[in-house]
Amino acid sequence: MAENTEQVLTESRTMRAATVERTDVLTKVKALALLPDGVHATTELVAGFYEVDAETIKKLVQRNRDELTENGMRVVRGPELRAFKESTEGQDVPLSERINALTLFTRRTVLNVGQLLTGSEVAHRVREYLLNVEESASTAARSEAVDRAEFAALQMRVLAAAGGIVDAKWLELKARHVAARALGEEPEVAPEDRPLYVPDFLRGKGLKKADVLSVQSWFGRRAAALYEAEHGERPGMRTEDTERGSVRETVAWTYAALPVFEETWNRYYAAQFPQAPTQLSIAGGAA
Repeated sequence: MAENTEQVLTESRTMRAATVERTDVLTKVKALALLPDGVHATTELVAGFYEVDAETIKKLVQRNRDELTENGMRVVRGPELRAFKESTEGQDVPLSERINALTLFTRRTVLNVGQLLTGSEVAHRVREYLLNVEESASTAARSEAVDRAEFAALQMRVLAAAGGIVDAKWLELKARHVAARALGEEPEVAPEDRPLYVPDFLRGKGLKKADVLSVQSWFGRRAAALYEAEHGERPGMRTEDTERGSVRETVAWTYAALPVFEETWNRYYAAQFPQAPTQLSIAGGAA
């Protein structure tokens, strides 16, 4: 990999922050020795991993202390240092009795050192792995975005061809959903504009599957008749795929028509199913 490509990491803190979680890269390069707690490494252990002398790591720490501290490096002193020495007593941890401070690195900090350290072949390989991982992730994300956009464009052409055939409000709502998904976003839809389906309404009333299948066709017809009586026009229509793979035309109900559904229910079904909730809300739950 070209040296100027690696400078993306050595010179950009933003890029380092974007890849510093990939600590699995360390073990892909070579074995990382840690203290007996399995979590921390000393300056000497980090230097051994990157095959440089300890003074090189100390100078790098001095130049980048804020960033390394943000990524988990810490210095223990006083009672904390004494407790640490006691916890490692008898273990293969060469600590001088004379030291009054000890710098501890987590795996994340060790990786951060590799992002910054120049003049080390091991650090060079760490950066290669990081940049390859980042490039693979970016390529996958771009491919997914292109697929979403192409599929959305196809859907938009179908919706445009349906203009004047199906309900305009439903077409607008559908187009909003398609556009939002193409952008990787959630569609912003007013509660009253969300689609309302007869089976969902009936299930919300507590009807079992067999009762829903028995009731839904006549419920839809009666609701459409009430809607036409109240508004002077029939509700808009849309097409939908059935479970058997055919296409049928059905009413494009939205939650704006919920009062019509409630009136239909109260007139024709409430007495038959007295256990049902009295009313559903615009949000879709029982009020």
